[in-house]
Amino acid sequence: MANVKAVFWDFGGVITSSPFDAFALLETQRGLPPRAIRAVNAANPDTNAWAQFERNQIDREAFCAAFEAEAAAMGFDISGADVLHCLVGKPRPMMARALERVSQHFITACLTNNVARLSRPPEVEAEVQRIMGLFGHVIESSKLGFRKPEPRFYRHALEIAGIEASETVFLDDLGVNLKTARDMGMKTIKVGDPQIALAELGDIIGLDLLSNG
Repeated sequence: MANVKAVFWDFGGVITSSPFDAFALLETQRGLPPRAIRAVNAANPDTNAWAQFERNQIDREAFCAAFEAEAAAMGFDISGADVLHCLVGKPRPMMARALERVSQHFITACLTNNVARLSRPPEVEAEVQRIMGLFGHVIESSKLGFRKPEPRFYRHALEIAGIEASETVFLDDLGVNLKTARDMGMKTIKVGDPQIALAELGDIIGLDLLSNG
C-alpha cells in the first residue's frame, strides 16, 4: 500500500451523479449543440458567471443573468435556472459505501466547488447531509471565496487535514482540477466510471471498495 493518510473526494460527479449527464440531456431537450453548456462554462473560466457563483461573489439571480448573457454571446439560448437544476445530482450508493469504509481507516475530506442555497428534493437533501457527515472535513468554494483548481484551495485543504500532498489521494471528475493536485504531489484518480475509479482507489489504499459486504 502506498504511503497514504488521506483521501480527498470531489462531490458533484464523484459522490453524486455527473452534472455533465444532466447538461447533455438538457442540450438534447433544447435542441442545443452537444457540450454547449460546458463550452460556456469553459470560456473565461476564472472570471465567468460560473466561477463567480462558486466563489459566492454573485447570487442566483445575478448568475442566471450573467450566464444567459455569456451563452447568448456564443449563440446559445440557455436558461440559467435550467442549468442550475442540472446540479441536483443523485448520490451514488456505491460511492457512499466506499466513503464509509475509507473513513474508518483514513482522513477524508470533501473538496467541492459548490454554490450556496442549492435546492434539492427533501429525500435527496437528507441523503446528501448524511453523506456530508461521513467526511472528516468539508472544503467548500462558496464559503472560502476561492475554488478548484486554484492551488490555495488545495493548500487550505491539506492544512485543515494536517497532511502533506504526497500522503493524499484525490478523486475528481475534471482533469483540470486533478492537474493542480497532481502538480502539488497528490495521487489522483479521474472519475468517469465509478466502479473503475473505486477499483483504482482500492488498489492504492489496500481496501476492497467494490463488495457490498
